[in-house]
Parts: sequence; C-alpha cells; structure tokens
Amino acid sequence: MRNTDDIDWSVIILVIILVCVAAWCRHGNSASVSAAGRKACPLCPEEKFKSCYSHKLRRHLQNLHWKVYVEFQGQRMCICHLPCRTLKPSPSSEQACSSRAVAHYHCVVCSGTIARKTDMIGHLKRHTNKGETRASYTPSGHTLEILKELGTNVQLMPNHNTPQKSDTYFSRKMKTNRQLVFCSLAALAEERSPLECLDAFGATGIMGLQWAKHLRSAVRVTITDISDTCVNMIRENCQLNQIRVAPWAGPESGSESGSGPGPGSGAAEGRYLTTVEVNKMDANVIMHLRPFDYIHLDPFGSAVHFLDAAFRNVRNLGVVSVTSTDTGSLYAKTPNVTLRHYGAALVRTEYYRELAARMVLDAVARAAARCSKGIEVLLSVAVEHFVLVVVRVLRGPSQADESMRRLRRLVHCQWCEERLFLKQGTSIDGEGSTPIYTLPCSCHGTLPGKTAVILGPLWSGPLFHSFFLRTMLKAAVRHSMEDVQPLIKTLLCESDCTTLKYPALTNQVECGVVIKTLQSPDESGADSSGKRKSGDEGGNLVKKLKSDSSLEHPPFYYSIHRHSIRGMNMPK
Repeated sequence: MRNTDDIDWSVIILVIILVCVAAWCRHGNSASVSAAGRKACPLCPEEKFKSCYSHKLRRHLQNLHWKVYVEFQGQRMCICHLPCRTLKPSPSSEQACSSRAVAHYHCVVCSGTIARKTDMIGHLKRHTNKGETRASYTPSGHTLEILKELGTNVQLMPNHNTPQKSDTYFSRKMKTNRQLVFCSLAALAEERSPLECLDAFGATGIMGLQWAKHLRSAVRVTITDISDTCVNMIRENCQLNQIRVAPWAGPESGSESGSGPGPGSGAAEGRYLTTVEVNKMDANVIMHLRPFDYIHLDPFGSAVHFLDAAFRNVRNLGVVSVTSTDTGSLYAKTPNVTLRHYGAALVRTEYYRELAARMVLDAVARAAARCSKGIEVLLSVAVEHFVLVVVRVLRGPSQADESMRRLRRLVHCQWCEERLFLKQGTSIDGEGSTPIYTLPCSCHGTLPGKTAVILGPLWSGPLFHSFFLRTMLKAAVRHSMEDVQPLIKTLLCESDCTTLKYPALTNQVECGVVIKTLQSPDESGADSSGKRKSGDEGGNLVKKLKSDSSLEHPPFYYSIHRHSIRGMNMPK
C-alpha cells in the first residue's frame, strides 16, 4: 500500500501478471496446468473459470483481477501475493489444496483479506455506510469532521449525507429550516418561560444544542433518538459545546424538575453553559410519556405517523412544528403515496407548493381534532426540498370543531388553473351537482371535456400569523441570522398584504390578491350573481368586506407575472 502517484502502474501490473503465471506454472499443480497445456485462474474456482491457454488467461487476469488497484480514502490497495490467504479445499476435490496461496487484497479499514476486486469494493462500501473508515481509528483530534453553525459545533460522520444508510444524518441544505424552527421557539419563549422543548429526531443533535446554547434558562431541552449511534454522537457533541448531559428524568418530570443543574452543582455551572437531557427512545413513546410546550418533528420522509402522539400530550397554547421532506407525495409526483399518507387527492399545478403546505396542515388539524384540540397556524413555508408548518395548539372541542370547518375540498380548472374552495355541505356527487360551475372562469362552457377536478381535502384557513412573524424577525436579528432574515421579511409581507385594508382595497383588486371582490372597477356595483346592487348597499361595501373573515386571507397567492397578458405566459 503506497501513496505515491509517480509510479508506472501498468508496468508493475504486467510484471505481476507474468510472475504470477510463471509461479503457478512452476508449481506443478495438476489443477493449474492441464495435459493440453491449459492453465487455470489462480483466483477463480474451476467451476467458474475453466482452464484455458496463456493468452486467454492473461486477458482474464487483466480484465477481472489485475487491471486496476482499489483506491479508498486516498490509500491504494494493490494485490498481495504473500501467503496471507490460502485456498479452501473443495469438498469434491480429493487432493489437499491447503498449501495453495491465493492472491488477494487487504482492506485498509479492517485489514481483512478479499480475493476479488468487485468484492473488495462492496466490502468498502459497507464500511462507508456504517461510518467505519480509516479516520475512525485515528486519534480523537482527527476523528470526524467538525461543523460550526450558529455558534454550535457538531461532529459529522463521513456518511452524514446519506439518510437511507446513515444513523447520524446531517444536511447542510436544512440550515434554513433549523433557523426558522429556532426563531419560532425564540418567539414562543418571549411569551412565557421556561419551556419544555423536545427535538424528537436528534440525529447529530445540532438543533437541540442550538436551542440550549442560545436560549439558556428560557428552555429545558430534551433530545431523543432511537439509534445508539446518534445518542452517542449527541453526547459527544454536548461535551464539545460545554453542555452538561442530564439523565432521563422519568415520565413524571415536569417544569418543576426540569433538566437544569440540581443542588450542589455549583462547580458544574462554571464549567458547563447549560444542561440538555439526552434519551434513547422512540419519538412516539416519549411524546406519550411526558408533556411538552414545544415539539419539533423532523423525520426522514413523512411526519404523519407521529402527529397523534405529538398532540396527545402537548400543553395548551403549546407549539408543534412539523418538517416534511417527502416531496414525492407532497408535490403530487406519487399520488398513490399521497392518498395513503394524507388521504388527499392532488394533481400537479402551478401552486403545488401551497397545496403541499395546506395538505400537511389538513393532516395536522385532523390529528389535533382527534385529541379534542384545535390549531392556529403561525407559519407555513416551502423551501427547496422541505415543507415546514408551525401551529399553536388550542384545547377544547369548540376549537377542534372550528379547525375542522376549515378543511374543505378544492375545485381546480385544468385549463386556466383557476381554483376555488367549496363551501361546506356542497355535494360533489351526481351529474347535476357538479361544482365546476362555481369557478369564476368560463372554461367549462367554452372548452370540451372535463375541465375541472376536485382536489383535497385541504386547509382553507390562513397560512401565517403576522404578529408571530414579527417576533420571529426580531429573534433572527437578535441572534444574527442574516441568511433567514430575507425569507422571514418576505413571509411577513405576504401575511400583511393578505389582511384586507381600506386604503389597499383598490390595489389588491388590481393585483389579484383578493379574489372574491369585484372583477373590475366598472363592475363595482355588481355582485357575484351578476345583479347590480343599490347605491346604499354599494356604500357599505368596505364595511361588509372587513366583517367577512373569509376575505382577510385569500385562499391562494396568484403569480402576477405568470398571468400577465403582456408576457402571454398563460398556464399550460
């Protein structure tokens, strides 16, 4: 094994081939050289590669065994001809072959002997998937990669970017998601403290460590994961950030016990910044055992399997944040999976991201209603490959009923992509009760075939809470999160412009934000049925619009540039 790059490997390989073939020929083994002058492969058994002439054997050795070396982590593993590995005797062979040596590779990680190159590559891939590399056996100072994010250091394994095969998965693309979750927790901490917080899927523990390191006494953080590797990694990251690891406080632990330093730990307070509780437990189990004020769910894929447990024990006015990364089912790429997980029917539309957020909120509202709780949506955002929703929990059957009233079906035109939520009680069965006639477009009368489809059920309520977003923006500025500040400002502008105000009434009608108001200034006296109202009723139009809560937040956001007549960018 050498690290030099100035060696002519083709010459060395050719010499190895000639020496190997000559050595086997001189060995006088009847299994290697037949009576007709044919030679057997020294690495392949007789039943897989029959004896052949020298030129065919040389071609076989060059193409299958000796052509290239195996490179891994900057180390080159070449063929070894020493008697480290002997050929196992075949049960069918009568003569003993124990003295026959087999050329092989030596694994750079575990020093195991592997005969064939393809087997060696698969062997090294298994080491990589388990996080076992050459760096794992070096001193602790160079063991793992250390990443610093928001003043928090975490160790990363070499396979941290493979979520299917890595226990300690870490994605640098999810930095925006971690900062949004942190700002939502900081905004809740300004309302009341201390808060019992749960990071249900710790992985490296970076999210819970950021909470504890920056919010300190305002939060009592619990990080849990079902993997032993993740729990050990979280404990090491706690020591790396000078955070004390507290043992599990038990299912009866509450705000009075907490995870803060106990009595007689004055020396520990000077050494550690704060305390974090780390548990090896399934997320559903710990959410059933203990109540929390803030719960964050970020599993790999869909989070619908953990919603019932999350709303089971969350405290009143608590907050639940859900990160969904199953973009295949969220964005209507796999409609069968969407129907299984969310019970909703979707098609690919120009507003598919908002559909995904409303579908996740529909699943969240139903899970909360099963526990006689309602929700108030604080934040909904779809960035890159995830959808994040943050909701406040409101206890009581009346709150649950109010949330369920906001779950409706959607009529979607497949030609112009006009959409409208159906009112409760609207029948969608039967030929005469087809709800396509409720759409404001005229595609159903001018175009042939079925022009509209029924989607959902979806959340039809507001997607933002303006005051909560302002508090999040203050937290982002306070903790110097420059990356997420423009996104929060954009969300704040969207939440403010959807609130109907009298000075902005004309502008909102012109830009298409308020979709249930008058279609043009000339038709200001006409209602949705086409009849013209009297002058007295027209004067009270603004008052009626202000009193109608359904108009304060339009169901969907229209892309003005996409629907512009000048650009002729009509949806296909």
